[in-house]
Amino acid sequence: MSQFNLLGSRRFAPFFWTQALGAFNDNAFRNAMVMLVAFQMGLDDRTVSLYTNLAPALFILPYFLFSATAGQLAEKYEKSRIIRYVKLFEIGAMLLAAVGFYTHHTTLLLVVLFLMGLHSTTFGPIKYAILPQALKPDELVGGNGLVEMGTQLAMLIGMIAGNSLMLIAGAGPVAASAATVLVAVAGYLASRRIPPAPATAPDLVFNWNPVTETARVLGITRQDRSVFNAVLGISWFWFFGTVLVAQLPNYTRVNLGGDGSVNTLVLTLFSLGTGIGSLLCERMSGRRVEVGLVPLGAFGLTAFGVDLYFAHPHVAAVHGLDWLAFLHGVGSWRVVLDLTLIGVFAGFYVVPLFAFVQARTPPDRLSRVIAGNNILNALLICLASGFGLGLGALGLTAVEIFLVAAVLNVAVAVYIFTLVPEFLMRFITWVLVNTLYRVRVDGLGQIPAEGPALLVCNHVSFMDPLLLMANLRRPARFVMHYKIFNIPVLKFVFRTARAIPIAGHKEDAAVLERAYDEVDAALAAGELVCIFPEGGLTRDGDIAPFRPGVARILGRRPVPVVPLALRGLWGSVWSRRDSMLHRARLPRRFRARVELVAGAPMAPTDAQMAMLEARVRELRGDFA
Repeated sequence: MSQFNLLGSRRFAPFFWTQALGAFNDNAFRNAMVMLVAFQMGLDDRTVSLYTNLAPALFILPYFLFSATAGQLAEKYEKSRIIRYVKLFEIGAMLLAAVGFYTHHTTLLLVVLFLMGLHSTTFGPIKYAILPQALKPDELVGGNGLVEMGTQLAMLIGMIAGNSLMLIAGAGPVAASAATVLVAVAGYLASRRIPPAPATAPDLVFNWNPVTETARVLGITRQDRSVFNAVLGISWFWFFGTVLVAQLPNYTRVNLGGDGSVNTLVLTLFSLGTGIGSLLCERMSGRRVEVGLVPLGAFGLTAFGVDLYFAHPHVAAVHGLDWLAFLHGVGSWRVVLDLTLIGVFAGFYVVPLFAFVQARTPPDRLSRVIAGNNILNALLICLASGFGLGLGALGLTAVEIFLVAAVLNVAVAVYIFTLVPEFLMRFITWVLVNTLYRVRVDGLGQIPAEGPALLVCNHVSFMDPLLLMANLRRPARFVMHYKIFNIPVLKFVFRTARAIPIAGHKEDAAVLERAYDEVDAALAAGELVCIFPEGGLTRDGDIAPFRPGVARILGRRPVPVVPLALRGLWGSVWSRRDSMLHRARLPRRFRARVELVAGAPMAPTDAQMAMLEARVRELRGDFA
């Protein structure tokens, strides 16, 4: 099913339109206010500068003050009701904005800006915490992609609408007021269609102290190291994006020689690219939470950020070009490509991170973790503003600031991937598997979403563990022969995945006993463990008799057993078919179609060797 089918589902569509209309209004109001203050009130440059610099600070301030409180609200109470209250609050704020627009009351408009920041702060934890409640696990990446795409396009359209409406001669304030109030009402009406999303922590003791609660929320966010580092990655995305967007007006004017229409064009390219990248995540990840896309996204941000510098490093010879004249200029399409692809790779980078946080965080803490994420995002946005201003004060041009941010992205990516090697491991696995195979999966939803289970699979090729790693929705500990575990390069992947090396009793009895102890400890900790009970690769394409290792594992730790079967790998370069026929191992089946099928879980008392082997044979069928 395509992710776009979600737009026709009540589980998702009303929420999607509610958040998109809210994002539109945030940006329409802010840009209309800036246009009014900068161009229609006759203020001097100093006063205009004061207001335009104060505006972002007022909008971001509620994230520091109230994110922790918003996280508690989203955990303790039913979410769709809170959303309706937030949308009513937005209607009130836009009515105040209409008074401010009509009377040119700048202080009132700044108060409304703070209120809209409070609106976004309250909605933020609900926005991402409601998705795992409304969507199935295999819809999570697609849903996040649609939300990110919708947000980017709504922000872009809101910016353009706010500017355009306020510039209507003689009717700008009235037009901007009417539009923002009507959109707020539409958002409220959409919110009334959102299905109930029950409280995930109804017994939570509410803490009204924002300082102590902020400290507690940040502590909760740090509890899971991999989740916290994903949050840091998301915050870095906001830093990078803020630096980029803040420099675009000067870059457009100085380096590209463009007018306001060119500035709108470059913003459009970046937003469209991010939307495209966000939507592609579902297809590229196979509808799984695939953090292997994150290193790919980081690489693209740096590669095309650096190329953006080299595309137009010097001051433009001609100024005042409109967007059509710019597109006809020499080298313009390289800039178009760079900006679009920066957006595409930004989508690859941020969507899997959000999905990872949602999938790995327990539901009763997710809203508060998102609140902690929002606090760190706000901090990094503020630091990004200071970073850009500081480099500008040192004499760096906009295009040179692009280059510095792109190079700095390498250092940050290396740091994050060092802290969480799973991201890099998943990237290597994703590249290898998706380069060599086209994989179809079936029945993987039968693997328990939590708690221990033993996965039992036939063993056809050296690629089997990587295929399973790339397609299982939960991390699994793989039991594999120690010689395979020690293959150069792949050893990093297996070690990062915490695979368990094993040897035959005659090869190394100590390694064998240590493997059984590690398997038992992993199951005791509630993890998945995957074992290939044939004891080695098949030599003829058929499934060899199962060895008694499974019985020994279940004897120590009775857990559910899930049979798996790999199909279509016999005859691949990584199987033993060629060596049996004494011919060279050549990749005769590049991008081969293979399948991974899961059966219903079996109780440990039913998982006798003969029955389990028969079940795996049945799942494998004739498609060797």
